[in-house]
Amino acid sequence: MTTPAIDWTTQRHTAQQRILAGGGKAGLAQMEQLAGKSGRDILKAMMSGELPYPPMSDTMNMMLLEVDIGRAVFQGIPLLQHYNPLGTVHGGWFATLLDSAMGCAVQSTLPAGRSYTTAELSVNIVRPASHKTGPLHAVGTVIHGARQITTADARIEDEAGKLYAHATTTCFVFDVPPADKRPRQTSRSAF
Repeated sequence: MTTPAIDWTTQRHTAQQRILAGGGKAGLAQMEQLAGKSGRDILKAMMSGELPYPPMSDTMNMMLLEVDIGRAVFQGIPLLQHYNPLGTVHGGWFATLLDSAMGCAVQSTLPAGRSYTTAELSVNIVRPASHKTGPLHAVGTVIHGARQITTADARIEDEAGKLYAHATTTCFVFDVPPADKRPRQTSRSAF
């Protein structure tokens, strides 16, 4: 017997309610809130509302739905505000959704005290999207992880499994500097 699939609208609504119930809102976490947490723990804390989620998520109309070691799933719903002058969803929207999924997949593998940044991003858009497309999922998966370099890939598909875009990334992985070696933190900076 197979378990019925949750429709994506319900999945997003459930995730939003979980964040709000936990007190979550857009913002930047303070370093003290991140200390001692693995990358996966940080992402789970954002999903539960314990930590703020990135403000960009609201701008891009996307959210992190699932995370496991080496895998992250985002849902994005393109809106008119994401259009380019040609009347379709801008390539930057696809790139952001893909980069977020791959980056969080990489982050989910990191122990406490380690972080990452995107060093290379290659995006292939194979189908246009519009505000009528509905929800799209980006699934990011780590391909290879090492001490300084980790690679990942991701695909954007609709609920029927139709491919819209795919990407690969190379991320630079590094130690988070100790508190006494970091620049003084402001409300705008996480490091």
